[in-house]
Amino acid sequence: MFVWIFHRVSGLILIVLMGFKIYTGYGILGRYGEKSIEAMRVLHRHMSLDILIVGLFIYHAMYGLRTCLIDLGLRGEKTLFWVLTVLGTAIFFVISWLLILPRYGS
Repeated sequence: MFVWIFHRVSGLILIVLMGFKIYTGYGILGRYGEKSIEAMRVLHRHMSLDILIVGLFIYHAMYGLRTCLIDLGLRGEKTLFWVLTVLGTAIFFVISWLLILPRYGS
C-alpha cells in the first residue's frame, strides 16, 4: 500500500519541482527583472533540489514499470519490488555521483 501511495505522491511532487525548475530557468534569463537573476540562478542550480528530483524521478519510473509489469500478468510482486528497489538505488547513486563529481571533484 505504501508503494502505491508514495508513487502517486512522488508524481505530484515531481510536477511541482519541475514547475519550479522551469520558473527559475526563466528567472535566470531575466524574465522577472534583472535583480532576480542571481537569486534564481542560486535556486535553479541547488544541488539538493537536483538530487531530490533525480531520486523522485527514479522512484516514480521504477514503480511505474513495476505497475505495468504486474498489469501485464507478471507474478512475484515481492521479488519485483526488491529487484526494482535495488536497481533504482544503484541508478540513483550513479547519477548522484555524476551530478556531484563535477562540482566537488578535481
